[in-house]
Amino acid sequence: MQTLSVWIFGLLSISLTGAHGLNHFPKNFVVAKRNDANSVTLTCGTKSSGDVVWKFEGDELEDGDYEDNLLKNGTNLRVTEVDTPILGEYSCWSGGEMLSSTYLLLEAEDEDEDELDSFINCRAKSYDCKFTCAWTRNEYTAVRLGLGHDCYEGGKLCHWVTSSQQLLNGGFQFELSHSLSPYAEESTMLELTAEAIIDFSIHRTTKRFYLRDIVQPDSPQIVKCQEVDQDLNVTIDPPTSWSTPHSFFSLEHEIEYVLKDDGKTGRSSSALIPKRISKLRVRSRDPLVFSTWSQWTAWKNVITGKTKLCKCKKRNKYCCPELPSGYLKHCQKRKKKGKQVLNEVGHF
Repeated sequence: MQTLSVWIFGLLSISLTGAHGLNHFPKNFVVAKRNDANSVTLTCGTKSSGDVVWKFEGDELEDGDYEDNLLKNGTNLRVTEVDTPILGEYSCWSGGEMLSSTYLLLEAEDEDEDELDSFINCRAKSYDCKFTCAWTRNEYTAVRLGLGHDCYEGGKLCHWVTSSQQLLNGGFQFELSHSLSPYAEESTMLELTAEAIIDFSIHRTTKRFYLRDIVQPDSPQIVKCQEVDQDLNVTIDPPTSWSTPHSFFSLEHEIEYVLKDDGKTGRSSSALIPKRISKLRVRSRDPLVFSTWSQWTAWKNVITGKTKLCKCKKRNKYCCPELPSGYLKHCQKRKKKGKQVLNEVGHF
């Protein structure tokens, strides 16, 4: 009967205070296996030999509640046959002062390592010391990532990283740092461990990869389109986020363009493309490791010849030839003069 009361008490507590689980990783928590024969000990965190009071989810546990599942041992609390109803926060009190707080969590069962691994997508914009990862599943209420073997072992020296940004779909975004040299040949895989909480259960997975495998540059910059005989020479700069010097960290570019005559599209890995095109866009990748291609740039309309060059003020929309210094200022003057003429005509 006492055991039943504990379970009912636990169910009520969870339904009232933990319906949505934890939205953070508590400072102190203990992970137990479901209905494991080995007990779990919650320590009070004090050297005091005096009597203490234990609370579960803020409600004091009476002496009768300790039977079967919960057993008070000095200032500590021993928990056996851990299951859902008795998961949550246990706090230790003395004289109205809380001495410690510990969450009892359940180790997730039947974890599919490959499935959990697929929840994590990582990307490095360059070979510099930072990269980002996204946890894509939205049913988890708290997620943290740790880099290195100490995190894999669950050691105390692990530097856990919590989410710096929540995704629109409810997942989590992280920024992590590594100590790999960008100039050395990569021989050691990064070891990334993730812990995720859902309904007081904790899931754990580890993902291993080389930094080169997650490199994906940002979109490059289309600088200019210069006529060279019957061709168009496209000048492309690496993204500002790419590693320097660019002579060492080279990128290859691919240009996609649309022909004026028939509207067909073509692609070129050369900077020289047909001159009679209406628009183009570009993407980049690291040619040494065949990294993932960057996203395409936005389409840019191509201006050739000597007409419509004043549109080149809008560099984000147009790819133009190199213009003489001060050329675009004359465009502004001509525009003002044109407005003045229209105003004068309007007075007649």
